Amino acid sequence: MIIRTPRRLHLGLIDPSATFGRRFGSLGVALDGGYEVKIVEGETMEIIAEGEDRKTIEFAIKRMNSTYETGINYIVEVRKAIPRHVGLGSTTQLSLAVAKGVARLKNLNASVEELARVLGRGKNGGAGIYSFAYGGFVIDGGVKDDIPPLIFRADFPEEWAFLLVIPELKPGLDEEEEKPVMAEVVGRADVAMEISHRILLGLLPALKERDIRTFGEHLSAIQRLVGKHFEPYQGGEFREDVTLILDFLAEKTYGHGQSSWGPTVYGLIFKRDFQRLSGETHDYLREHGIRARVELGLPNNTGVEVIGESAFLERLIKSVGG
Repeated sequence: MIIRTPRRLHLGLIDPSATFGRRFGSLGVALDGGYEVKIVEGETMEIIAEGEDRKTIEFAIKRMNSTYETGINYIVEVRKAIPRHVGLGSTTQLSLAVAKGVARLKNLNASVEELARVLGRGKNGGAGIYSFAYGGFVIDGGVKDDIPPLIFRADFPEEWAFLLVIPELKPGLDEEEEKPVMAEVVGRADVAMEISHRILLGLLPALKERDIRTFGEHLSAIQRLVGKHFEPYQGGEFREDVTLILDFLAEKTYGHGQSSWGPTVYGLIFKRDFQRLSGETHDYLREHGIRARVELGLPNNTGVEVIGESAFLERLIKSVGG
């Protein structure tokens, strides 16, 4: 069985202070290019993966077994991975992929929300969960007593895309490092209200009308506002070590921001402009001595894909033949 996930671009948190009883509330968009994982039943547990991916896979298998008695004897191979701790949602996407694969192999009819609950996901937001499940642009309704509910989901325009810049800098906070931050952060109510206002009467109408300029203006403003919640923890509205890149993206793209704790930063663009902007970005990075990958972030409007091994091979053969 082959499981393919999206990547998740984190576009911000609304209200860390739980002004109205619900904490955080996250925005995200699913992008192509996530994990590709093969999982089959075996005689022992065998994990073919690098670094932290191995621990994430083992954890997911054991949590599924402790909840559903699905056993631990699986062969799991990571064929394509999301870099860890760069702001693209690697842990959520991989752990849900493994849980989904185990559930399918054992004919368990478990929702993604239920699997996320088993894995302990969604404590700070649901953008990663719902990007995995449904793709597209998603907003959750904040954390209260359980997995935050999905309150909005829409296809992201396929003619839009993101210019992703992933610099070779210190990784973002991992889950253990961010725990004390997320536990103690108290956002400003006035900032949360402005973010909410911009989402409801700025971002969403612009998305509905396919108005990339207005969408990008509100996205940039929301990202700066979100940064005010976390200034004490990252030294400013954004990480100081990515500000030069964000200055460039502010000039060249329709909207820009930092995904989660970074270091990945992004700019909203028309897909057709990527080649030109990629060249300009590489020139800028070279001029400033910044080492980074520049990638095209294409919207993924379908979410996770699960296919049998035979179907995967047939599709591969057809593509090579074509």
